[in-house]
Amino acid sequence: MKKNKAGFAPLIILILLFIVLIGWNSVAYETAENEYTVIKQFGEIKKINSEPGLRFKTPFIQTVSSIPKCKQFYDLQKSDVITADKKTMLVDAFITWKVIDPKVFTTSLNANLETAKGRLDVIVYNAIKTTSSNMTQEELILSRDDDLETANNDTELDDVEINDISAEEISENGENADGTSAAEEPEIIAISQKLQECIGNQCEQYGINIETIEVKVLDLPDENKAAVYNRMVTERNNIAAAYTAQGAAEAQKIKNMTDKEVSVMVSNAKAEAEKIVAEGEAEYMRIMSEAYSDEAKADYYAFVRSLDAAKASLSNGDNTLFLNGDSPIAQVFMGQY
Repeated sequence: MKKNKAGFAPLIILILLFIVLIGWNSVAYETAENEYTVIKQFGEIKKINSEPGLRFKTPFIQTVSSIPKCKQFYDLQKSDVITADKKTMLVDAFITWKVIDPKVFTTSLNANLETAKGRLDVIVYNAIKTTSSNMTQEELILSRDDDLETANNDTELDDVEINDISAEEISENGENADGTSAAEEPEIIAISQKLQECIGNQCEQYGINIETIEVKVLDLPDENKAAVYNRMVTERNNIAAAYTAQGAAEAQKIKNMTDKEVSVMVSNAKAEAEKIVAEGEAEYMRIMSEAYSDEAKADYYAFVRSLDAAKASLSNGDNTLFLNGDSPIAQVFMGQY
């Protein structure tokens, strides 16, 4: 009997330790630094703890539930929206949120995070749908990241802008090509800010606050991409063709002006050359006239010219020369000189 009692002693100790552990867990609870703890008694909220520490409750009567105090992340599902100009866009967004009133959160959503995400999903989706329906596709794309103000833009414009409006189409007085004033164009606000404004205080009824709303993807549906890309390619090809034609016209204009200038320069150069040649021949004739001004020199000049003529007549292989008896050359051969 004593051996049996000694064998039961460790078992009894384990049972007592188990009972003490259960009793301790039913009496004591801990509040972590990043959470709220809500104490309920028969479904009624008795106390909410927001400071960390070890506390006690009435066993078997009061229950403890914890609610995260830190910021939560929720990734919404991709959804299609219709813009004001009846175009479909694909929006993929995420939000960060946190519980700001644990009592309201517990009474409205029973402190259930999944239920809270479901309510947030509906609220944010409706806000995205409402905001997108009040914006054109262009405004929605422009509002993707930051606040953009189209009025009084000091940035230099390229030849082709986002809306295919060239800098030349904006006149010096700030008016667009269609006559509208650039200063009258509306300010483009970031879509995250518009969504926050649209949601307003809807989440306060659940004790929740949405910290940020960010759009990850803002794109066209897959079935529309090919058509839109083809249209964009066609528009850009048309713009390129217009610039090419304009460049070709300018090039032809420059070529015609250059050809005209070259022709004028060549004509002037030829006229100047003819003038110089004429002046040279005149000077040559004057010098020759002075050189052979008397009769002796004139006879010598005539004799030299006769020799040149005789030489030219014998240059074709003909060795026979017919001379008149009165010719100076014949007189030379006959010994008269």
